[in-house]
Amino acid sequence: MTVEALVGRWPTGAEKVELIHRVIVFAGQFDERDLDTARRTYPGRRPVINADGGLEIHPAGPGRPAPLLGDPHHR
Repeated sequence: MTVEALVGRWPTGAEKVELIHRVIVFAGQFDERDLDTARRTYPGRRPVINADGGLEIHPAGPGRPAPLLGDPHHR
């Protein structure tokens, strides 16, 4: 693992972590690789990337959750 990977990948690349309405929100710039890691780390939970590039871990439930900080595909 490189230094760049260590400081840029989730979870070590998180700038801040918050719990908002039962959703864990990791601030930072994350991508699909981090989303895959989060799916393996939190089985049954529903991780999504928000409009700010942060990673949100939503509680278990049906379907894809709407990101708390907006959908990155609808800016």
